[in-house]
Amino acid sequence: MTSRARRAEPGPAAPAVLATLAGQDRAVRALAAAARSPVHAYLLVGPAGTGTDRAAIAFAAALVCPDGGCGHCPACRDALAGLHPDVSVVERSGASLLVEDARSAVVLAQRAPVVAARQVVVVTDVHLVGQAAPVLLKSVEEPPETTVFVLTAEAVTPGLATLASRCVHVPFALLDSRTVEAVLLADGVEAEQAARAAAAAGGRVDRARLLARDPGVAERQARWRAVPARLDGTGATAAALAAELLASTEELVEVVRRRQAEEVEEAVAASRSAGERQLPGRAAMDERHKREQRRVRSDELRAGLAVLAASYRARLAAEQSSSRRLAGVAKAVDAVDQASAALARNPNEALLLEALLVRLDGQGDGDSRH
Repeated sequence: MTSRARRAEPGPAAPAVLATLAGQDRAVRALAAAARSPVHAYLLVGPAGTGTDRAAIAFAAALVCPDGGCGHCPACRDALAGLHPDVSVVERSGASLLVEDARSAVVLAQRAPVVAARQVVVVTDVHLVGQAAPVLLKSVEEPPETTVFVLTAEAVTPGLATLASRCVHVPFALLDSRTVEAVLLADGVEAEQAARAAAAAGGRVDRARLLARDPGVAERQARWRAVPARLDGTGATAAALAAELLASTEELVEVVRRRQAEEVEEAVAASRSAGERQLPGRAAMDERHKREQRRVRSDELRAGLAVLAASYRARLAAEQSSSRRLAGVAKAVDAVDQASAALARNPNEALLLEALLVRLDGQGDGDSRH
C-alpha cells in the first residue's frame, strides 16, 4: 500500500448505489472507478450538506456488495440502512473527534470481515480530528488488507493534512440553485415547490429534498427576517423570540421523523417477509435516526441565522444614516455570523440563540426603537 495521496480517476457508469448521489457527477465517477479496484483509504471532502456522509455509506455499500453496488441485494440494503456487519460508522461523540473515537475506529479496522470480502470503516467529520489524528494515522496508512477506510471532512484543515495525505481525495461541491432545482424536478417535485426549496437549500440537494416535503419553509424564513423589527430592548422579548425560533425548527424535524417512521415500517415489513421476528440492528437504526434529527435541527438553525444575517446585510447596504447606526448594523451581522459558526461546537442552542438576540438588541439597528 502506498502512503502517498492519489487522485481517483473517472471511470465507467456508476453502480446503482452511487447513482443516487444527485448533482455530484465528478465525485460519483471517481467513486465508481474506485469501487472496481479499491485501495486502503479515501477522503471525501466537501462543505456541509454536499452529501459526503451519504456518499461514504453508498460507497461502502458498493464495496461490500458482491455485484459492486447493485442497490437491491441484501448487502446493499443492509449497508444503506446501517445494518451491514462489515460496514462500521464512527462519528464524533463531542465537539471534535475524540481520541476515544479514533481508538474505536482503529479497533474496528483490525477485525476480519464477517460476510463480505472486505470491511469498510467510515469515520465522519475528520476535519475536527484534533488530537486524535496521530491515533488514526498509522491505521489509516496501513490497515489490514481486507479493511478500507472512508473518511469525510468539510475541508482539509492543517490538523488533518498529514492524515489526508494518506488517502485518495474525492471532492464534493455545493451546487447552484438551478442544478438543485433540476434534481428536484427529476424527483417529481412540482415546479413552484422545487424552485422555492432549491432557493432555500444553499446549494444542498439533501436539504432541498427535505424542504420540498415541508410546506412551512416560507413561513419560517419570514419569522427569521422579522426578528430585527420585533426586538424591543427587553430581555423578555428576546427570550420569547428565541423560544419561538427554536420551536419552529421542530417543524422540519417532524418532517424527518415522519420519513424515518416510513423507513422503519418498510424495514420491519422486509424483516418479517424474511421470517425474522425482530428487525436486526433496530438499535443502530434508532441511533442513526437520532443523529439525523440533530443534524437537521442544527442545519435549520444555521439556515435561519443565514436569513437573519442577510436581513441585516440588506439594512447595511440600504442604510444612509449615521456612522454610529452603520456600525451597529455591521456588528449585528458579525454577531449572527459568530453564532452560526458556534453551532459546530454543539452548544446549548437555546442559550446561544437567546444570547445572540440580547446582543442584537443591544446593537440597535434603528428599526423598531428609533
